[in-house]
Amino acid sequence: MGNVEVHEEEEEEEEEAVSPSSSLMQQPKFNLYILALMGFQTAIDVPLFKLSLSQTLIHHPRFSSLLVNSNNGARRRMRWKRVRVDVDSHVFAPDLDPEMDGPDTFVEDFTADLSKTPMDRKKPLWEVYILNVPTADAAATAVFKIDHSVGDGASLISLVLACSRKISDPQALPEMPVQKKPRPLSVAAAGSPAGLRSPGIVKWALLLTWTLLLTIFHTVADGVAILATVAFVKDKKTPIKGSAGVEASPKRFVHRIVSLDDFKLVKTAMNVSINDVALAVTEAGVSRYLKSRYDNVDENGASKKKFNVRNGRMRIGIAFNLRPPPTIQDLAKIIKKEKKLDGKWGNQVGLALIPLNMNLQKDPLSCLNRAKATMERRKLSLSPKLVFIVIKALVKLFGAETAAAVTNRVFQNTTLAFSNVVGPQEEICLFGHHLSYIAPTVYGFPQALLIHYQSYSNKLVIALAADEKLIPNPHCLCDHLQESLQNLKEAVIKRGLVLV
Repeated sequence: MGNVEVHEEEEEEEEEAVSPSSSLMQQPKFNLYILALMGFQTAIDVPLFKLSLSQTLIHHPRFSSLLVNSNNGARRRMRWKRVRVDVDSHVFAPDLDPEMDGPDTFVEDFTADLSKTPMDRKKPLWEVYILNVPTADAAATAVFKIDHSVGDGASLISLVLACSRKISDPQALPEMPVQKKPRPLSVAAAGSPAGLRSPGIVKWALLLTWTLLLTIFHTVADGVAILATVAFVKDKKTPIKGSAGVEASPKRFVHRIVSLDDFKLVKTAMNVSINDVALAVTEAGVSRYLKSRYDNVDENGASKKKFNVRNGRMRIGIAFNLRPPPTIQDLAKIIKKEKKLDGKWGNQVGLALIPLNMNLQKDPLSCLNRAKATMERRKLSLSPKLVFIVIKALVKLFGAETAAAVTNRVFQNTTLAFSNVVGPQEEICLFGHHLSYIAPTVYGFPQALLIHYQSYSNKLVIALAADEKLIPNPHCLCDHLQESLQNLKEAVIKRGLVLV
């Protein structure tokens, strides 16, 4: 597979400015990379895989652009510059023995090693490694390594789906779950005197006023909490709490595939969201893991150390994109060169802090109710949007290095990171092959533990990025997370909250 042609008009396009959030992710203290493992149900045909990439992914501007520095007065600014793409310089398929011993360990070690090698800045910032060895979850694995400045997780998942087709209908794009929007309040008669006197309108006005007051209160409280975290507030030291420089420490990447139907069963029974269930699973799973780390037993069977983090602060740091990603249909048109990005791509990062309750309780549903209340409270805060505005201002006024140092402090002083990304509802064919699972994660993050949840068809993948020294047994943490989900499922069934 040789060079892929790029039209002359593309070569002559003006350079595009890098967004403040993307420039932030190029700094040493916040230099992030995405690692996404994609398992396939058959061995990967390398020529077909490359051909499919050349016909889809590299037509997206970010996957055919260099990140370059350009002079702008006294300050250098980074910009995207379109270039010709050589697929062979981005896709690598090492010669492997499909009958090797321990293929799962090999893939895990290979992925960990990828995080220790720098990316070639002289070409577009993405690479793919094809590992044609069967593992417990797939017949072959493709590992995508992408500089996070290329795009946020939700946008990249949408782009991947725009490159795919349904297994059930090879000509159709996959569909994403439709998020239900809250129904607007009915104020049909608000413009008339009778409407103004209506008890419903009075109730609506009181509700609106109360919601506004809560939004102001939570926004201010969250803003103060983030400022305090930057300045001096730190989480309690635990076996999973990283310290200064943790962003550069070696990481292990593991995942566990569980049933999305189990998440949906708990969600329906308790009238909560998938995100609420994921947060509850995270709290309970991490609590159990910490208990196992603290409660060391000596040769006489006596506990050397007791699990007690009630008096210590522990929080989850969440970084998420504030801009809705382009639709799969729009991205498909961009790939076909029928449409331009028009500024609808790129990282617009907001930050939020969520308290992590480590108080193990006998009733797993109490943890879920608490998680729901926590997420509902976060929805009433405008703090993430204000944080984005502040970060953008810091980049412009003091440079991306200063903004990166501030952002680094927020996550360095908290315990772990968490994200939940929605995937397609049914099986898809991606780059000419039947996809089995998607397990995305991030490294270069200033935390020792990142937990990502990624749905795909009827599966949900829990992907971990764990510091090798602080968390030497990440598979054990996966066990606890899976056990916590099972406990939630059994609790709702036992109480008769759902029919099975």
